[in-house]
Amino acid sequence: MASNTFGQLFAVTTFGESHGPAIGCVIDGCPPGLSLAPEEFRADLERRATGRSRHTSQRHEADEVEILSGVFEGKTTGTPIALLIRNVDAKSKDYAKISEQFRPGHADYAYWQKYGIRDPRGGGRSSARETTMRVAAGVIAKKWLRERFGVTVRACVSQLHTITPRAWDWSSVEDSPFFWPDAAQVPELEAFMDALRKSGDSVGARVRVEALGVPPGWGEPIYGKLDGELAAAMMSINAVKGVEIGAGFASVGQLGTEHRDLMHPDGFASNHAGGVLGGISTGQAVTCEVAFKPTSSLRLPGPTVDVHGNAVEVITTGRHDPCVGLRAPPICEAMMALVLMDQALRHRAQCGDVGEITPRVAGEGGGKPERKP
Repeated sequence: MASNTFGQLFAVTTFGESHGPAIGCVIDGCPPGLSLAPEEFRADLERRATGRSRHTSQRHEADEVEILSGVFEGKTTGTPIALLIRNVDAKSKDYAKISEQFRPGHADYAYWQKYGIRDPRGGGRSSARETTMRVAAGVIAKKWLRERFGVTVRACVSQLHTITPRAWDWSSVEDSPFFWPDAAQVPELEAFMDALRKSGDSVGARVRVEALGVPPGWGEPIYGKLDGELAAAMMSINAVKGVEIGAGFASVGQLGTEHRDLMHPDGFASNHAGGVLGGISTGQAVTCEVAFKPTSSLRLPGPTVDVHGNAVEVITTGRHDPCVGLRAPPICEAMMALVLMDQALRHRAQCGDVGEITPRVAGEGGGKPERKP
């Protein structure tokens, strides 16, 4: 069965390819009465967009959202919301020479083996272009979470290759072309990326995403764990190779006395759990970090095979990101918000009558991570 839908009560189905006429999504389960206008999508789509700086792909898409259904007189109606974005700057001719070759590290070979046919233009469905609609859906989720519960979701790049922030200031993130929390390091990152781009190579990145103000109680004990669904959501993003919740793999090197988040009447002493215990939110900041691999489309030659099994040399031309992780913070924010909204609706459906349970230990966590990558 095809799997293009994410979520249970708040379900998002995306469709379209990188070089097709359009991309879009259908959002089912959005509560009625939420105000929504096309211009509200613009800010996050511009944050995700290519061409934002010289350090990303120079494809320039308008990314104008058309609301086709589910909104009447500026408010959601509770019926499916259909969103559409036209592709206006695709250059399919860039892929003509490799239409029968498999790019190493890319999804070409896997798609060919699964479907027996593939769209080679820009990677088709495996392109980062698909994430545009996740960001659009995330705009709705973030707005609902903010208005209904006061939840805010934010993300930044927390590692570029081997470079990590020397200081941490969230107010610097949105002013940086790298979504970077240390403004003083931007010239260093600029020089690194300029040299990388000239070399023709690519590099990976780590993204930190966190949600502040999440109430305790969201998530399920076993198969619908909040952290489990967050991990699945982040891993569903193209180019993601790892997800950590809270302390993540650093917990392997910790003792129990270090890792446990001690509780006091005035709050948690730490947040190694990432705001989730037993699959359920604790009221602390929900935090995770996401690892993005280096981009696989390179202009540097390398050996591969073609669809006939012949050994060939592949060179990928066209417009590509030397580091796809630099555009990933808005995508990770969107996936975090989609998971949280779905979990909030599921919690309300089963446990809405429970009400607030006391005592509620004040949340702790968020801001600067407790460990540097």
